Parts: sequence; structure tokens; C-alpha cells
Amino acid sequence: MGHLRYAGRLLDSAEGGLRHDLQGIAAELARLSGWAYFDARQYSTARTYFTQALKLAHAHGDRLFMANVLSCMSLLTTYDGNPNDAVTLACRAQDAARAAGEQPLVMSMLHLREAFAHATLRDAQACHQSVGRSRDQYERSGGIEAEAPSWVHYFDESKLLVDTGIAYARLGEPARAEPLITEGLRRENADQRRGRAFHAYWLASAQLQLGKLDEACTSAGLALDLTAAIDSPRVSGHVQELHRRMVPYAREAPVLAFEQRMRDTLG
Repeated sequence: MGHLRYAGRLLDSAEGGLRHDLQGIAAELARLSGWAYFDARQYSTARTYFTQALKLAHAHGDRLFMANVLSCMSLLTTYDGNPNDAVTLACRAQDAARAAGEQPLVMSMLHLREAFAHATLRDAQACHQSVGRSRDQYERSGGIEAEAPSWVHYFDESKLLVDTGIAYARLGEPARAEPLITEGLRRENADQRRGRAFHAYWLASAQLQLGKLDEACTSAGLALDLTAAIDSPRVSGHVQELHRRMVPYAREAPVLAFEQRMRDTLG
């Protein structure tokens, strides 16, 4: 945020090519600030920074980066309980990406953001259509990162699998979700602790929906351990929400053990 303020001060007097470059830098700094507040579950403040990032990207003339910011706003809006608006934002992101010269890897990621919103609405047909488009675009990309913007390089085959599984878990189709998230977690780099914590939560959620209490508590324990290492209010909030969903099994041994781990880890 300090760097963003500094870039903003430089923009006040910059001209020509320097101003253009600073707009791109400031857009990314604003987006990162938005993500930080999103992870802290301060959604209104996050939205303010994402909006600032979108304006800066528009001034910079970078339609692909506008698509990136709009996809962030779509995910935020899904979390904030407005999935209809999230669908609209995801579609706006896709339109911006097409206007920039369609990048298959970018489009694959954007279609999954749309799938998340449809899943939250429990619109199975629209969700499956978006997942299918995402998979088709990923296959078109060949997973080649060099031709795609750097900010989408994280979206590899492991992320495609995990996010597809998350969409199915949101939709209430845990039998489809579990093997996809399991495989994605197996492939992921162990250093990606924040992502792995989030994905372990969704695996536990799918397993709980399937009635696999032991497996759900094991996966939730992994999410809990990783959460303690990264200090993410968003992920710790997910783990606490999962614990509330375990109330019907409160006297079962795996749940009692998980509760003790929660007390030891989160206090």
C-alpha cells in the first residue's frame, strides 16, 4: 500500500511514457492491495482497491489486465454473497480478454471464475457449461505459459483440476469434486502453503458432504496446520465454518480430535 501511494504521487507529475508505465505498476499494486484485504476478509476495502486497479488498467490501456482485475472482483463478489453480480463480472472479464486478442489460458481461468458463481447459484447446467469451456480453452493453450501474461502462469493443470473440483463442491456434487481436488493437491508444490490450505479445506468439505468423517477431519487438519503457518483470516474462517458443519457429529472421535487441534492452533 505504501508503494501504491508512492506510485500515485509520481503519477501526479509524470508524463508520456513514464506516466504510461507508472499506470501499469500502480494497477498491479492496487490489485495486490485488494487481494491482501480480500484474504483478510475485509471485502468492502478490497473492492475499493480492485476498483482502483480497474481504473488504472483502463487508463493504461491493458485490456488483459482489466480482465484479470474483473476476475478478482468476480471471485470477491461470489464470496460476498452476490453470485449474480459475480457472473456478470466474470463475463465482463471474458469480453475484455477477447477484445485484447483471446488468450486460451486466460480464458480457461476466467470460465472457471464464472463456474464458481454459477455453482453458488446452484445452476448446475450453467456451471457444467463453464467448466467445459474452461477445459476446452486449457487444451487449446497446451499449458504453454510463455505466450500468456505472467499473472496467469499459476493456472497450470493442477490448478485446473483443483478449481474444477471446487466448483463441483460448491455446486453440491462432492463425488465429482473429491478425486479432482485430491489429485490437484497431490501434484501441487508443497511450498504453495496458502493455496494448499484453501484446497485442503475444499477437499474436507467435499468429504464431509459424502459422509467420510475420518477423511474430512484429516483433510481439515491439513488445512488447519497450513493455516497456522500462513496467518490467513480467509482460510481460518473457512476451517471454522467447516467445524460448525461438523456439529451433528460432535461426539465422534475424529471430530473431538479435530476440535482439540483447533483449540491448540487457533486458540
